Amino acid sequence: MFIIKKITTILFGSLLLSIGVNFFLIPFQLLDGGMIGMGLIIKYLTGFQTGLAIILLSVPIFTLAWIYNRSYFYNSLHGMLFSSLAIDYLSPLHYPFIAKFQLPAIISSIVGGVFIGLGIGMMLRYKTSTGGTDLLAQLLSKVIKVNLGIIIFVIDAIVIVIGGILISTETLILSIITIIFVGLFTTICTWNLQY
Repeated sequence: MFIIKKITTILFGSLLLSIGVNFFLIPFQLLDGGMIGMGLIIKYLTGFQTGLAIILLSVPIFTLAWIYNRSYFYNSLHGMLFSSLAIDYLSPLHYPFIAKFQLPAIISSIVGGVFIGLGIGMMLRYKTSTGGTDLLAQLLSKVIKVNLGIIIFVIDAIVIVIGGILISTETLILSIITIIFVGLFTTICTWNLQY
């Protein structure tokens, strides 16, 4: 029964994350942090697919997980693959969404952050993640005993600042709002969770 819940959580969490990225962040060139943010920076600067970029960028961290904690490696591999594929699969749908629902950028940054935070938080509750910096946060959380949401927030902030420098000040400001909501909802979902 646990495995069915875990698979369902990975699929649903990946879907929520992908909705947040494609329907709320991409239309305004907003960023999440971590590997998703780095994948989005690559997309905005080169047009390369976000999900594929996430997979490629995650290889070094998955290598660390393989060396130091193989259970994190195995648990996160599925989350990373499903969420990356969901992001690329739903990507073409963001244009019709933009045409139908013209949200202000600030609302989009908040709602996108909520969707992404819920997706990541749900997966972390079942000891899986989207890989990348979430996986790095899991490894760090075990060592420094700090809540996962807080560690993810710090890593995300670093990525957002880099993205803001490379893309625009507006991207930086709105993406800060996004990661605040990602961090908040990830923390809510993982509060009192021990790794």
